[in-house]
Amino acid sequence: MTAATFQHLDIATLGDWLDADRPLTLVDIRDPASFAAGRIPGSRHLDNAGVPALLAGAPRETPLVVVCYHGHSSQQAAAWLAGQGFAEVYSLDGGFTDWQVRHPDRVEA
Repeated sequence: MTAATFQHLDIATLGDWLDADRPLTLVDIRDPASFAAGRIPGSRHLDNAGVPALLAGAPRETPLVVVCYHGHSSQQAAAWLAGQGFAEVYSLDGGFTDWQVRHPDRVEA
């Protein structure tokens, strides 16, 4: 049996997907205060307490994109979520920090 894996997603591709209204589940694993201060439009905060609701409600066939601060801790979360049966799981390279630098007009609070 092979381990479930995730893929890396760059900022430009995520921007294209959002522009095209591509169906996806976008989760942000940063701390609640950082998420409240600014986030990628359409994202939802995910912490340990929210994982059961995500697993129960998110469609497994819809791409799942995990966002953190810089694109490091999202890799661990993405690998774990890939093991939970999601068909396509991505870790956003550069994380929210890079998104905010490249797309300051595409940050909501």
